[in-house]
Amino acid sequence: MSLPTRRESRGLVPDLFDLLEAPLAALRPMAGQQMRLEDYVENGRYVLRAELPGIDPDKDVEISVSNGMLTIHAERRHEERQAHRTEFRYGSFTRSVMLPPNVDENDVKATYDKGILEVSVRLAQEKEERKRIPVEMPGKKKS
Repeated sequence: MSLPTRRESRGLVPDLFDLLEAPLAALRPMAGQQMRLEDYVENGRYVLRAELPGIDPDKDVEISVSNGMLTIHAERRHEERQAHRTEFRYGSFTRSVMLPPNVDENDVKATYDKGILEVSVRLAQEKEERKRIPVEMPGKKKS
């Protein structure tokens, strides 16, 4: 069973990219914000967890699966308050993740608890069927 490809550190260049990415992220519009994810396989299911504190999953989350892609769209709405300072991020968050090739897109479940959205998709049983391929030889008649 294979999981989606993940970007892993490959030495100085990716680490330098990571250092530059954080300050540049602050300049992107709110719609381009990233949600932090983790994934794993457990009990025959591919599980994706997203850090989404401060949202109402009934109103602010949309999850879709299509053609091997799982997409999570969430929106954290700004509440008007008399604040002197805020470091909270508001706006839209969207992430799409390629699912493993053997998922059952008809069996997707989602839960939200303590700021963590968890989406799980059942993995179909991989069958190892061996098919014998006959070898043909030119000029030899089949018996």
